Amino acid sequence: MADTTIRKETLDKDLDKLVHVEEATSVVARGLVAPGLSLLFLALSAVFASLYVFDEPRAVLIVVAAVLGGYMALNIGANDVANNVGPAVGAKALTMGGAIAIAAVFESAGALIGGGDVVNTISRGIIDISSVGSPDVFIRAMTAALISSALWINLATWIGAPVSTTHSVVGGVMGAGIAAAGLSAVNWPMMSGIAASWVISPLLGGVIAALFLAFIKEAIIYREDKIGAARRWVPVLVAIMAGAFAIYLGMKGLSRVIDLSGSALLLIGAVVGFVTWLWSRGHVRRQSVGMENRNQSLRKLFNIPLICSACLLSFAHGANDVANAVGPLAAIVYTAEADAIASSVSIPLWVMVIGAFGISLGLVLFGPKLIRMVGEQITKLNPMRAFCVSLSAAITVIVASWFGLPVSSTHIAVGAVFGVGFFREWYTANSPRRRRYMERKNALHRAARGQLAEDQASEASIPFDGNGTDGDRDIDAAPISTEEARRRRLVRRAHVSTIVAAWITTVPAAALLSGLIFLVLNALA
Repeated sequence: MADTTIRKETLDKDLDKLVHVEEATSVVARGLVAPGLSLLFLALSAVFASLYVFDEPRAVLIVVAAVLGGYMALNIGANDVANNVGPAVGAKALTMGGAIAIAAVFESAGALIGGGDVVNTISRGIIDISSVGSPDVFIRAMTAALISSALWINLATWIGAPVSTTHSVVGGVMGAGIAAAGLSAVNWPMMSGIAASWVISPLLGGVIAALFLAFIKEAIIYREDKIGAARRWVPVLVAIMAGAFAIYLGMKGLSRVIDLSGSALLLIGAVVGFVTWLWSRGHVRRQSVGMENRNQSLRKLFNIPLICSACLLSFAHGANDVANAVGPLAAIVYTAEADAIASSVSIPLWVMVIGAFGISLGLVLFGPKLIRMVGEQITKLNPMRAFCVSLSAAITVIVASWFGLPVSSTHIAVGAVFGVGFFREWYTANSPRRRRYMERKNALHRAARGQLAEDQASEASIPFDGNGTDGDRDIDAAPISTEEARRRRLVRRAHVSTIVAAWITTVPAAALLSGLIFLVLNALA
């Protein structure tokens, strides 16, 4: 009997060990799923490319470049796409799964439908290609640019910093160009404009987002009749968003499908905005029937516009930024096939497909980290604040394009999140309207609590002190320490410093890495 008991205990321990081993294996396996699927995609990219270039004399070189282009696309999806859907996720208008599904579909659609069929292979004239030399040197330069920019974005994603993929490519091309042809090959006035965009993009995005949030607070949130104010102004805001996105898509997303003049874009924006205003008036009125006069009710009115903005931003991003993944790849393919260097080339469909699906897969596998960073960790977003971020992204691109200012969509979106957070800090401390509103609200709250406490005291025969708090201090009136005030800041400074540092170092870091990679490739050639 004792032996049976001992054997049973031993068997139970062995089974427990097996269970722990299975659990540990499951945990490790989950961490390998994303890298495994990424490697599978890169392998399929190589096979897919080989089907189109198998009879080319430099087929192996093109296939390797296709793998690098796929790797770049994965990193763009992991990092850059978060700016489009992050605010909607942070505002709880979309779940993480819903946001990833929407972004994947619309990014791919934008890339395949609206992606440009002609791309400037040296990133908007960053280097003088005539000074590069032979096609072989140019191919190595573009390969180095592709590898360095992809590695830099991969590193930025790992540390949780949303960076500009455009700037990464520009830095990679610049570094390879300097290594291949010297400093004189670089278009320094163009580089000065790109450096200016480090400041222009986030400032424009932040200011515009803060202005819209200020309007929402003054005109809707801190009003006695919130629902009445929302019925008046929410349709106007939604109409502005619709008109702005109509212009934005016309400028950035559908240029391949149709070429529109500035006046035509303005007319389309005005018509779309007016139609949206007519529809939104009835929709908001119906949706607001029976709503309580609370901020929580107002947030529901912004959910649908916020979801629509995530779709449109993703479409425009796919159409506009897919060239960051496939531009250098297209240059390598053309140069390898034609044995000549050209300033602009047509992008083969198979190249565009690799870029489109790579961006979507990168988002699905690695995107949640940056989505949470943009939507939740920099500052707390609700549908109204996220609405301001999305609207700012569209309007800032339009304004910058109108004045010919170089901007980054990543810097705009994250700058808008910064702007919303910092404005909330300032507004909370300095707004007279908010102060008066909170004083009235607190007075009513204290009166209600005081009456309740007085009733309870009379029932229990307890002396009542008359301040409505049962002897405790009013929380709103309680002084706080400097450390507590710092802790209550609405924008996390650690994330701000990390992101800004990554922005500033993107071009020089990508350039240095690209130059080193080019020298290695040149030595191996």
